[in-house]
Amino acid sequence: MIRMALWELFAGELRRLRAEAGLTQEALGERVSYSASLVAAVEQCRRAPRAEFTERCDEVLDAGGLLVRIRAALVQESLLPWFREWVGIEQEATALRSYEPLVIPGLLQTEEYARALYEGAAQFIGEALEQQVAARLARQAVLDQPAPPQLVAVFDHSVLTRPVGGPKVMREQLAHLVEMGRRTRVHLHVVPETVGAYPGLNGAFVLATPADGDDVGYLDNQMHGTIVERTADVNSLRQTWESVRAEAMPHGATLAAISEAANRWS
Repeated sequence: MIRMALWELFAGELRRLRAEAGLTQEALGERVSYSASLVAAVEQCRRAPRAEFTERCDEVLDAGGLLVRIRAALVQESLLPWFREWVGIEQEATALRSYEPLVIPGLLQTEEYARALYEGAAQFIGEALEQQVAARLARQAVLDQPAPPQLVAVFDHSVLTRPVGGPKVMREQLAHLVEMGRRTRVHLHVVPETVGAYPGLNGAFVLATPADGDDVGYLDNQMHGTIVERTADVNSLRQTWESVRAEAMPHGATLAAISEAANRWS
């Protein structure tokens, strides 16, 4: 499998570079501010390398970007095949409109929340679990670009009360949401629990606006995702978006509601 080969390549290059630098796992861990056990786990392919860990190792070991490039290829290969095209669209969009009735939108998830979702809902385990988590976190870099897309995310109130990963994970996730919501180009809106049935309950979707050209939609389901480009279908998603957005609370009120929910998880 290409994905496993890339993971083994990363681990092997990390071991080689560390040995050439005359560093033990403990010494490298100290220099990059991570534990020796994490260094060992990555070198033994028991833990997928995260972006920050990779960047620090690359710098300390004078790898010239080699580890960063291998990890980028690993993350791309870790994406489910039907999702890769959408990620490319997402990365190039100037605006994203996301609706989620059941979970926190992927671009706003913490590592532990994402891990709990992949483990509990998708039932990934071991290597596959860690690689999916790494791929999801890598996608979030789009919001850290010098000119990030405008992200407008609407989600149902039930998202704030569903105990994904337990109280600690939820508390940290909601605190992260508030922090992200304070960014200039991130707008959050929650549909109150008092709202009954509304169009968005039929399922999650995203609308991406490219720098030039027409909007592109994305639908998620139990089996795979679907990219929507047909004009009539995109217009239908736009209408659903307007209906969903009309039911949601303003951004400021949403941040207050999220903060209150985070306190309840304490």
